[in-house]
Amino acid sequence: MRILAILAGLIVLVVILLLALPAPIDPVAWEPDPDPGLTGDFAENDRLASVQRLLEGEGNGPEDVACAADGTYFTGYHDGRIVRFTDDGKVTEVTNTGGRPLGMQFDESGRLIVADAMKGLLAVTMDGSIEVLSDSVNGQRMLFVDDLDIAADGTIWFSDASARHDYHHNILDFLEGRSSGRLLSYDPSRGITKVHMENLFFANGVALGPDDAYVLVNETGAGRIQRLWLKGQRAGETEPFVSGLPGVPDNLSFNGSDTFWVAMPALRSGIDVMASKPRLRKLLSHLPVKTLASSIERYSFVVGLDTQGKVVHNLQDTAAGFNNITSVNECNGSLYIGSLSMPAVARYPLP
Repeated sequence: MRILAILAGLIVLVVILLLALPAPIDPVAWEPDPDPGLTGDFAENDRLASVQRLLEGEGNGPEDVACAADGTYFTGYHDGRIVRFTDDGKVTEVTNTGGRPLGMQFDESGRLIVADAMKGLLAVTMDGSIEVLSDSVNGQRMLFVDDLDIAADGTIWFSDASARHDYHHNILDFLEGRSSGRLLSYDPSRGITKVHMENLFFANGVALGPDDAYVLVNETGAGRIQRLWLKGQRAGETEPFVSGLPGVPDNLSFNGSDTFWVAMPALRSGIDVMASKPRLRKLLSHLPVKTLASSIERYSFVVGLDTQGKVVHNLQDTAAGFNNITSVNECNGSLYIGSLSMPAVARYPLP
């Protein structure tokens, strides 16, 4: 009993010391939106268990997939490489950004526009040359450029996930809970970057709606999607498009007609349970970032929403075979699915 008492005393002492030490975060409490769990429209299923894997072993973390007009596809890896690939397995390295390529999409001139978490907003040509379009706004460098979409007029809408923590320390943003993400735009004709929305809880996926009437941006930490109206009487207004998702939304894409695809790498419950416990999160922030990241429970989850925000597709895999899903893009009758950690891209043929 005496030994147990001594151990308990030592644990209390360690906790007191850790709370007194400077921490890498300044956490705050927040009130999570209701979490419906895996019920109703989000009921568990194993539809994603049948995905086909492409690029197996070519690299780690193909976070997003861009569909080219010639029927080929592009993705970016942890090591900075951007590759072109085909359905029959041909792979060609296009370039290496020297950073971490995340969201990507082709513009009208055939350049691959890339949201690179470390380098900023980039334009990549097929000969491998790289141009930095924007890496700062209002005199300050962006920390975590994440996802993008391109309007018909050429305007690039993109997210800066956090103004406090970079890509290598992104887990700290969720432990801190200070909502410093932003939605921005870049005008290529004038070279001007603007901030349109601030105080987003890890701003992530970006997608323009029909006729570019509005743009959506995901708040990963809050399990919701925000809408900014761009046209009509409500231009400039913001509102929730969807709230109370059971997973944490990552990249977002629009299929050009009727469906927004939402990738969700994990369930929300692990974040929400600590929302009211800033002291606990402060203690946890002293752990190595890799240890914190490895504690996240992986899941396989993709949701399709119609233009009213209603669930029309619910794709899961309870065994989490292809997990940590970060992007979903509809191309040529199939979904091409990226992941921040898997060594492959997944393909899911649509009915």
